[in-house]
Amino acid sequence: MQRTTFQISGMHCANCAARIEKSLAEADGVTKAVVNFATEELAIEYDEARLAPEAIAAKVKELGYEARPLGGAGELRFGVKGLHCASCVATLEKKLLTHPAVTAAVVNLAQEEAFVRYDPHRLAPPEIFALVVEAGYRPEELGAGTEKEAGHRSQRNWFLFSLALSLPVMLTMSLHGNPYVGWLNLVLATVVQFTAGLTFYRGSWYALKNKSANMDVLIALGTSAAYFYSLAAFFGTFGPHGEVFFETSAMLIAFIRLGKYLEARARGKAGEALKKLLRLQADKARLLVDGEEREVPASLVKVGDVVLVRPGETIPVDGVVLEGSSSVDEAMVTGESLPVEKGAGDRVTGATVNGRGVLKVRASRVGEETMLAQIVRMVREAQADKAPIQRFADRVSAFFVPVVVLLALVTFAAWYGFLHAEFLFAFKLAIAVVVIACPCAMGLATPTAIMVGSGMGLARGILIKRGSVLENIARLQAVLLDKTGTLTHGRPALTNLVAAPGVDQMRLLEYLAAAESLSNHPLAQAVHEAAADRGIVPGQVDDYREEGGFGIVCRYRGSELRAGNLRLMTEAGIPLEPLAPESERLAGEGKSLIYVAVGERLVGMAAFADLLKPSSVTAVAELKKLGLATCMITGDHRNVAAVVARQAGVDSFEAEVLPARKEEVVREYQAKGLRVGMVGDGINDAPALARADIGIAIGAGADVAKETGDVVLIRNDLMDAVRAIHLGKATLAKVKQNLFWALFYNILGIPVAAGILYHPFGITLRPEFAGLAMAFSSVSVVTNSLLLRARKRL
Repeated sequence: MQRTTFQISGMHCANCAARIEKSLAEADGVTKAVVNFATEELAIEYDEARLAPEAIAAKVKELGYEARPLGGAGELRFGVKGLHCASCVATLEKKLLTHPAVTAAVVNLAQEEAFVRYDPHRLAPPEIFALVVEAGYRPEELGAGTEKEAGHRSQRNWFLFSLALSLPVMLTMSLHGNPYVGWLNLVLATVVQFTAGLTFYRGSWYALKNKSANMDVLIALGTSAAYFYSLAAFFGTFGPHGEVFFETSAMLIAFIRLGKYLEARARGKAGEALKKLLRLQADKARLLVDGEEREVPASLVKVGDVVLVRPGETIPVDGVVLEGSSSVDEAMVTGESLPVEKGAGDRVTGATVNGRGVLKVRASRVGEETMLAQIVRMVREAQADKAPIQRFADRVSAFFVPVVVLLALVTFAAWYGFLHAEFLFAFKLAIAVVVIACPCAMGLATPTAIMVGSGMGLARGILIKRGSVLENIARLQAVLLDKTGTLTHGRPALTNLVAAPGVDQMRLLEYLAAAESLSNHPLAQAVHEAAADRGIVPGQVDDYREEGGFGIVCRYRGSELRAGNLRLMTEAGIPLEPLAPESERLAGEGKSLIYVAVGERLVGMAAFADLLKPSSVTAVAELKKLGLATCMITGDHRNVAAVVARQAGVDSFEAEVLPARKEEVVREYQAKGLRVGMVGDGINDAPALARADIGIAIGAGADVAKETGDVVLIRNDLMDAVRAIHLGKATLAKVKQNLFWALFYNILGIPVAAGILYHPFGITLRPEFAGLAMAFSSVSVVTNSLLLRARKRL
């Protein structure tokens, strides 16, 4: 069986993806076909003896789409310096996509990162970096934490420098008549304009060169207008009445530098969860070679190596405990605050912290294969993804700057031409309009909220695969729940012991434990656990044999002992009438029954069931409080399903459902016009998880990257699915708040800057304070996203 991934082009909606899937699934030799509309990829499993990749591509072409094998596809993720606003994002994405070998380009303003999918046969990373440089930005390797800190220091230092030079200009603005003060202000303003303000000229040049406009263009226009007018007035171009106001351009640059510094700091906090995770990685490992301990870099440990982990140390790799016992703090992975006991044979995860004991661990996964690396990769991909709601901000930013420049010209013309205001008055209002407008806030509204939201999920063992999931999960209307392993523990437990008249319950359990002592059947395992819990240790049995499908027959303490189903007892002629009422009641509850007989006498029976997890009832109730329809899906018999559904409190259930039918149930709910979430174990539920609008894989364990779901819950706790939905709703609310404030700020700020309050109240906005307001609008959006972390309910 061969598995190939194709890049699909020409799809316009999810229906296109479904059409391709359906057509390929019917093709001879195809066992599975899954089309991901978001990534425009087709993953197909097929028999290479009956079907070739070329034939698959031809089949897709017949449907009206293009398919190209992605066997050699390249993906590159890197940092980008110099991004200032949403227009910068659009400029860089447009530049990258001009190259024919680039199939996808996503730039994240909040993270200052870019993701590019390209054909490595036609393009190499250095050439991609060259495209970034041509667009006016600087690419850098990811993980350069020290460089980001240096960038923050640079922003702070530029602000302090521009403030130090601007303050004297501001304080002496009333003394422009003094020639010495005038020359001093000219020199100071010029230094600020072409040092601290140079970055805005550079950004403007590259933006205009690439036929776009961004925030740098607005700032450069505003500061240049103020500076060059003052320069001309200083040298008498406008006669003796020309007013000099160098303080406007100088303070404007200082205030914007302040805003950029605060914004950079706030954005750094938005990505703090991922940084904390990266800091957990162990740098060193104690490698055991021929019994000797050697301290080596953790990156040198290979699969199969044995490492020693002392108390308090970070476990360097994923592996299995060979010797020792200890408690391990797994809060990084599961969000669980209590340490977990580990002993020989147990699995441990790299980056978790060892407790008081010493452990010898054999490495099973290292480097990029470790759980930590998978989580980091998944979180980065989620934070780089664009949520659907962000498209609105992208559309607005595309024409924002030209519209603002037009409004500034209209403002000047209205005041100077129609209202006959002084030239300088109208000129300053036009500058204020240019510099108060802020596309940055809209560009940061969505990605910062998604960064914080995905980071909060990470801290609680909830992994979001794509940023768009946080928006879509908030819009769910129905949730389908797999029974086994999701609502229930996924293994049988002894629930009832019914002793025959005159028989002690403990003696009954001893007989049952003895009969099942050599069996590894799941029901036998449940008996072993129940006996151990009650301190019962059965003696040895003789002449042990299993009657296929019926039960067990053996000798125990000189008597023949039987444990099995109704047929085993009937064939042995053992009367069951004494327990008939109880057996009917328990069978009616969907429980599995084992009868126990010694010699020719029935001594009792035991009932078993797959019990609900303690959190399942609460989780279902919470889902219903959120207004979601709940339906349980199971392959079990209808009577068993009815009992579990009633106990869990779900609205409805589907019983005796095969894995393929689960996907059909999802489709049926979607056909009703509902947005559907599916919660399952990610193995036999994979088709349904993939089909659902949001697939939630529960109890993922170590292989988080292999899960089909859009959301991966590391813990086996259904309440985490509820928390994921709450997180999605809270994140979407923050995005909407951010977009509202960004739009409200511009809708309110631009008219005020244009002088709308002048005639009724005599209020105007000085250009430098308009610039300060613009700078703080971005900071307010990022800060509002950070407030998401204050929510206690998640």
